[in-house]
Amino acid sequence: MNVHTGTESFDVVVVGLGGLGSAAAWHLAASGRRVLGLEQFALGHERGASHDTSRILRHSYHRPDYVRLTRHAYDDWARLEQAAGERFVTRTGGVDLCPENSGLPLDDYWQSLAAERIPYELLDADEVRVRWPQIAVPDGTTAMYQERTSIVPAARSTAAMQRLAVEAGARLRDNTPVTGIRHGAHGVEVITPHARYSADQVVLCTDAWANTLLGPLGWDIPLVVLEEQVTYFEPADPARFAPGAFPVWIWLDDPCFYGFPAYGEATVKAGQDCGGPEVRPDDRSGTTDPDMLRLLSRFMEERFPGSGRPARSKRCLYTLTPDRDFVLGPVPGAERVLVGLGAAHAFKFAPTLGRMLSELARDPALATAEPYTTFRLDRPALTDRDHPVNWMT
Repeated sequence: MNVHTGTESFDVVVVGLGGLGSAAAWHLAASGRRVLGLEQFALGHERGASHDTSRILRHSYHRPDYVRLTRHAYDDWARLEQAAGERFVTRTGGVDLCPENSGLPLDDYWQSLAAERIPYELLDADEVRVRWPQIAVPDGTTAMYQERTSIVPAARSTAAMQRLAVEAGARLRDNTPVTGIRHGAHGVEVITPHARYSADQVVLCTDAWANTLLGPLGWDIPLVVLEEQVTYFEPADPARFAPGAFPVWIWLDDPCFYGFPAYGEATVKAGQDCGGPEVRPDDRSGTTDPDMLRLLSRFMEERFPGSGRPARSKRCLYTLTPDRDFVLGPVPGAERVLVGLGAAHAFKFAPTLGRMLSELARDPALATAEPYTTFRLDRPALTDRDHPVNWMT
């Protein structure tokens, strides 16, 4: 039953059309729901976390429940490719590199893969050097290789999911900020500067802006927003860093770094995980941070000596929960409002989390089943202000 406000009515309004919101809009519309998607900026904007080129798709995680979820991610990316008629997944293989005495134990990763029967290889420093002479690791380094690690394109796949949503009947409107949500027993009213909409349900995928709309509903998620930076380097011999010759890599230490082979151009991309300054989503620089660039450049010169000079840098937002787990489920006390928040490692799961939000919208009873229970809004990490912070992924 819709709220009767004299405005347009929909089954579901999706607020925020980055990767998660676009996936949710696509899956909801494909299931026959009448869907409106609202984005406060232009579609494909660069103010959030779903722009630019490459993202990592991997099985390698520090917990078995996430490894199980990656199985669905690979399947859902294949379904997206089939639906869109485009190729999104580029397999490169991936290596997790763990220096001696690291605070991020590699054991958690290979044991989680083993628990889920995902094949992997453990390598020592000499084996890493022989297999990838582009990588200069110190003695004592251990590594784990997983053959299915891949690259997926952020901006292009988000645009494809938006296209699929429209083809399935969804209406998407950009440059339309939502200024308020009113939850009632029979529906939800969504307020924008120029119109109001009524819906049976609302799906919030607003990431760094989540609390703006959750606050009036009585919820404030303890989020930290960081302005991160990735840099593209120009190797003198790009062929040495091409997919097939060079893997996706993650350096498991503090600081933690990650990077990609050359993808779509003759550059290699790298960045630091959780290394940027804390910002407010509407008050960030958007410009290259020279200190972050120097730190990353020194690391790349030392560990990937052929990666070359930095060509350009780009900024993005990391929106982090204290436990770095997703938020996926209804708002307690306002159950017609569902939240999807990716905790700065969700793009690899975007088609899967969009599907899960769609399924939860159709069947609210799923909120009491795993994995939704792990990601609920009222878990201790989000309600206990003294809960320890752990951003390991």
